[in-house]
Amino acid sequence: MLIQGSSALVVGGTGGLGEATVRRLHAAGARVVVADVADDKGKALEGELDGVRYVRTDAADEESVRAAVDEAAGAGVFRICVDCHGGPAGGGRLVGKDGTPLPLDAFRTTVEHYLTAVFNVMRLAAATMARTEPYGEDEGRGVVVTTSSIAAYEGQIGQLPYAAAKGGVAAMTLVAARDLAPAGIRVVSVAPGTVLTPAYGKAADQLSAYWGPQVPHPRRMGRPEEFAALVQHLCENDYLNGEVVRLDGALRFPPK
Repeated sequence: MLIQGSSALVVGGTGGLGEATVRRLHAAGARVVVADVADDKGKALEGELDGVRYVRTDAADEESVRAAVDEAAGAGVFRICVDCHGGPAGGGRLVGKDGTPLPLDAFRTTVEHYLTAVFNVMRLAAATMARTEPYGEDEGRGVVVTTSSIAAYEGQIGQLPYAAAKGGVAAMTLVAARDLAPAGIRVVSVAPGTVLTPAYGKAADQLSAYWGPQVPHPRRMGRPEEFAALVQHLCENDYLNGEVVRLDGALRFPPK
């Protein structure tokens, strides 16, 4: 698939992973719509990068996502949807040391943001993408890239809601790819390990010192630009489909 001239929607496009992806796809020639709730950052990207548009978007809300998808469809031939949005991640042990069970609302909120919202974006983006004209000899129409986590496989103590949500994202990948195969739409997911993003602020050095030595090679945390580079390849390689790709330097999370 050619990124040049295609329209792309990046949900969570003002975050560390998202902004790097926006910049990468823009540099590759896509018309990019940034969907997020950080208005200042979104408008700054819109002002800096020619052809980039910002749409305030709640990934868990149907009408909000539909409006962002419509914006992307209006910007050009809608071929690419990348979802790397964040949100609150409730945590804690299933049963605390004092015998208190993990609150149900904390679990529900995390799953709503990190799984249900991903499903919401995927279904609405794919429905619009399916109406585009196919390209190439394989008659593809586009790709949906989601973001899982290595916590889906080695969730740490206290990460149960987050691990469940990201595990759900991983599990949806193959099924969604099979569902959308008749429409020529691929579905792939990235499962990052520890990625150092600007969101960590002053804690970045401490996190890097803690996690860096635990990564087999290279012995450092990941970079948002590496996530974005992988997203570009997933878009361009039409034979990558139904797969969850770990991006972790061979890191495997310990229990805690």
